[in-house]
Amino acid sequence: MGAMSGPAVRPGREHPAAPARGIVVAIDGGGTKTDAVALDETGAVVAHVRLGPSDVHPGREGASVSVVDEAVQRVRTEAGGAPLLRVGVFLSGLDHEAEVAAYRARILPLPWFRGDDDVDAHLENDTFALLRTGTLAADAVAVVCGTGLNAIGVRADGATARFLAWGAVSGDWGGGTDLGTEALRLAARALDGRGPATVLTTAIPPRIGRPDLATLIEDVHFGRLSEERLSELVPAVFAAAAEGDAVACTLVRRQAGEIVGMAASAARRLGLETARIPVVLGGGMIAARLPLLLDGVRRGLAEHLPNAMPTVVDARPVVGAGLALLEQRGASDAVLHRARTAIERAVAA
Repeated sequence: MGAMSGPAVRPGREHPAAPARGIVVAIDGGGTKTDAVALDETGAVVAHVRLGPSDVHPGREGASVSVVDEAVQRVRTEAGGAPLLRVGVFLSGLDHEAEVAAYRARILPLPWFRGDDDVDAHLENDTFALLRTGTLAADAVAVVCGTGLNAIGVRADGATARFLAWGAVSGDWGGGTDLGTEALRLAARALDGRGPATVLTTAIPPRIGRPDLATLIEDVHFGRLSEERLSELVPAVFAAAAEGDAVACTLVRRQAGEIVGMAASAARRLGLETARIPVVLGGGMIAARLPLLLDGVRRGLAEHLPNAMPTVVDARPVVGAGLALLEQRGASDAVLHRARTAIERAVAA
């Protein structure tokens, strides 16, 4: 199994002059930010904008469309109003075909939905953007572990393996929100003597601006603190695990197992469990590069996917979104290489 690695250090931002013959616009959006880049057909980045969240989770569909529409309009303006050939939108929360269809219906009336090349906007989950950020291989798997956990597998014949990624109701555990919630539960049990002692009882309250654990528990219970914010406790969990706290270490090992389980399931469903395939790993939890987590993932993959080549990706997924869009238009390897370098420069800041 290959060693984990990441992309080279990225240089600073650089936008070439606006193209004359048209642009493609690639968008990657999640729960914290949205990146949009405009590329010409040589692979040069002619514009980049960054806006707020555009994830498509229940109740946020309208807000997501507004952010995506603004991103397209602004990046095209920055590109000098060049002809818009095609748009690709890669968003967290587009996990089910019904969600994709509903989102498509919302953006159908927008002027950029059908590009100048007479092709409708491409809609896809953001895990595919992560996948293409790490590899252009026809057979591959990607796992993203951020506030949530999701994965995708692809095969050369076009088959895919996907997950609903709806949280506990669809069997998921392991994202930052899950880790923070479980850390709070275990800290509470330690506080009243039902569970083993852990430094989390004193380490997690300051991470979220609370003086002590009792106050934190009360604020969550009475709705003064959203449970979604419990993902902010993850750095305290990782720090405690790095110091050898048994409870925190157990949590991190469980998280590693969930990441491996996602990757192995996707590969098995595509018949790739013995193939030499890239396994792209990304998202904030993985990007933290906690040795205990990465070592656990590496060992698990070696057991379940012995020929896999895991790679930790630090580059923003909009890199893969741009490459996927150019790939759809038949871009050469040279253009794709140029585009990767250009997008990494543009979004590095």
